[in-house]
Amino acid sequence: MGQRRQSLVNQQSIRQASIAGSRSRQATRREPIRSSRRSVDLTPVLWLAAGALLIFLATPLVALVWRAAKETESIDRQTVETLRQAFRLSVVTSVVSLAIVIALGTPLAYLLARGRMPARKLVDTIIDLPMVLPPAVAGIALLRAFGRRGLIGERCDAFGITVGFTAAAVVLAQIFVSVPFYVRAARAGFVRVERDLEDAAADLGAPPGRVFRTVTLPLVLPSLAAGAVLAWARALGEFGATIMFAGSIAGRTQTMPLAIYGRYEAGDLESALLLSVVLLVTAMLVLLAVRSFGGRSGDLV
Repeated sequence: MGQRRQSLVNQQSIRQASIAGSRSRQATRREPIRSSRRSVDLTPVLWLAAGALLIFLATPLVALVWRAAKETESIDRQTVETLRQAFRLSVVTSVVSLAIVIALGTPLAYLLARGRMPARKLVDTIIDLPMVLPPAVAGIALLRAFGRRGLIGERCDAFGITVGFTAAAVVLAQIFVSVPFYVRAARAGFVRVERDLEDAAADLGAPPGRVFRTVTLPLVLPSLAAGAVLAWARALGEFGATIMFAGSIAGRTQTMPLAIYGRYEAGDLESALLLSVVLLVTAMLVLLAVRSFGGRSGDLV
């Protein structure tokens, strides 16, 4: 009888422990539910903060377009000619700089993604530095490097080659500030390409050049295109380094941003508004193009 009673006591203790453990697990499961309900309560605050920031960003753009629409009637022929010259120079120089960036930046991005480059962190820092460097500092650095009394410009001047305050200076300034955008995007694209596909093509007898053209390049092309569009947009809107290194000579080095600043300084707000709207529309089209490429490749913005 004593053993039977002890057995019943043990079974009852096991049941109580099981019930206590079950209640403990249920309480633990309820904890995330309570925390998620608390986070949902913050949703109105999040929407309020996000909406305030979006309104802040959109208000100046709407004001610019609205004011420019009211002032377009007073635009004279001289303003149209300034717009034409500045826009033409901006497009030509930015396209030339983009071609150079693609030609030189693609091999660099490939080596950063695939090769064992010495002093890799230093190279990455040099590439990214123009994005955080103040434009005035970039302009002075270019001037001291390629100006008439610069490290390289002085030697070029001895052969009758002048770089500073010419269209070539505009191109160099645009290249300097736009390189990081293309190289970063291209490097990310090369990193994401699966090496197994390239190895399979090589095993089938394809030479390295053909593997790159037929396998690697089609896979990385969306990333290259997105980076190219971003680099071109940055080159098109470059101001600080250009005005320090190339100056603002109408019809020669005066790009769209410089023309806007010049018209504003001269008190011609109407012309500055018109030029600003043209650049605003161009920037919006560029961002839409970037998002179309980025949406397909999972890249960038």
